[in-house]
Amino acid sequence: MAKRSSGDELVFLPLGGVGEIGMNLALYGFGPRHKRQWIVVDFGVAFAHADLPGVDLVLPDIAFLEKHRDSVLGIVITHAHEDHFGALVDLWPRVRVPVYATAFTAGMIAAKVLGEPGTEAIPVHQVKAGARIQLGPFDVEYINVAHSIPESHALAIRTPLGTVLHTGDWKIDDTPAVGDPTDAARLKAIGEEGVLALVGDSTNATREGRSPSESEVERELLDIVRHAKGRVAVTTFASNVGRIRSIALAARHARRQVVVCGRALRRVIEIATELNMLDGLPPFLDEDAFQHLPRERVVAILTGSQGEPRAALARVAAGDHPRVELVDGDTLVFSARAIPGNEREINGIVNALTARGIHVITDRDRLVHVSGHPRRGELVEMYTWLKPKIALPVHGEPVHLAAHADLARELGVETVIVARDGATVRLAPEPAAEIDRMEIGRLYRDGRIIGRLEEIGIGERRKLAFAGYVAVAIVIDSRGELAADPEIALVGLPLRDRGGERLEGAVTAAIEGTVASMPRPRRRDPDVLAEAIRRAVRAAIGESWGKKPVCTVLVSVV
Repeated sequence: MAKRSSGDELVFLPLGGVGEIGMNLALYGFGPRHKRQWIVVDFGVAFAHADLPGVDLVLPDIAFLEKHRDSVLGIVITHAHEDHFGALVDLWPRVRVPVYATAFTAGMIAAKVLGEPGTEAIPVHQVKAGARIQLGPFDVEYINVAHSIPESHALAIRTPLGTVLHTGDWKIDDTPAVGDPTDAARLKAIGEEGVLALVGDSTNATREGRSPSESEVERELLDIVRHAKGRVAVTTFASNVGRIRSIALAARHARRQVVVCGRALRRVIEIATELNMLDGLPPFLDEDAFQHLPRERVVAILTGSQGEPRAALARVAAGDHPRVELVDGDTLVFSARAIPGNEREINGIVNALTARGIHVITDRDRLVHVSGHPRRGELVEMYTWLKPKIALPVHGEPVHLAAHADLARELGVETVIVARDGATVRLAPEPAAEIDRMEIGRLYRDGRIIGRLEEIGIGERRKLAFAGYVAVAIVIDSRGELAADPEIALVGLPLRDRGGERLEGAVTAAIEGTVASMPRPRRRDPDVLAEAIRRAVRAAIGESWGKKPVCTVLVSVV
């Protein structure tokens, strides 16, 4: 362990994942204020919603990391969910520091790189549960925890100023479908050593009790599959290897075969199979086998549990999947819970399937999904094991952070700090407190481009989605007269106004009126005339329709 020097501080700085769900990226810094060394815990993405038209992913702004990359000792990944590692593919080339992860997570990173042609390979240093890695003044221990994906880990981060327990995503599950339970004995031992701070998952901090076990879902799925009459399809998160195993076991007991539909699922199954996580199961079949199996002998696992429009489930619901079809009497199980913001798309799929006579089962009907995050009862146990001096809630929106903070106070934690992205929190020496705050932005992946909102045109896209687009092209001759009829294109606008008159007529009248009202010399200034026509067209359409579209005017003077 490195020695402490005068002026050293231990600080926590989240660039994502605190005050929001997803996009987890946290920094721990050690040293004097202007000469700190840093490690990064996780490097995740968030998924775009409807208010970001065309955006594929939301990424943390890592400008701070880029500025200080010579002082960044490594990136430590807790587990293989996209909101904890998904930004590596796009952003790691900007920092090029060592990455540490377990075998399953390393496999998922490599598969993601291969799935995006032209992406640079990311070298990963593989670690195992229980391993300790030394990164400058940081001694980082991987501690196994149960979650909804294999090889999830909490991190005991030891420094000369104390130990921080960064929980990652976790729950207490004594009977997980894949992997070992949360290592309570190790966590208790670390608690006996002394824990300065617990930086902990808040996702389910508003829910009482304990999260049910994955084994309970396994029993429920077995009962559903055993009693189903027609085909059974199950949709779940592609990364949930434990759930995939539970589905396959249910199918085996019911003498059905498992058909896998979706590239992401196949990729995860290949990695899990290589690591012996799916031993003892019959082979998984490709979707080509679906139509050749008797209805009562198939269980299909589909991607698309969050309503993704291009995933297998959405295509099946729309009836346009080339190989997989569900009909009246079949059963579809939603073995997942909606991520906030995806409810509308999921409800649309449920309604489309139900309208065709397909029996849809969700977690409102049966115990077909359990969360991978701790409820309040599990949080109490974690605090009892670790006895931290400081509690710092992360992984959650403000309501989750507040609920976690209140619980920590009830449990007698000396110092409870509710931070937000961009806050620098001093954990040691005392007093622990927020000591600085910086404004941090977001990066957005739009196709092959990564940039800020203003750089990729999202503001204009929002306007286009709301009020459409008008393009006008005119030619002005040497006398300042229109040399030909204006060329007009209306995109995304109504054809007619309330009185039944064509909107194009109102646009034409606005153009001609504007040209006629301007002095001839000014008509021959393309910029002045274009701006005058743009204003007139938007005003005319606003008068007729009640909305003002985006408008572009091109003026040529001959």
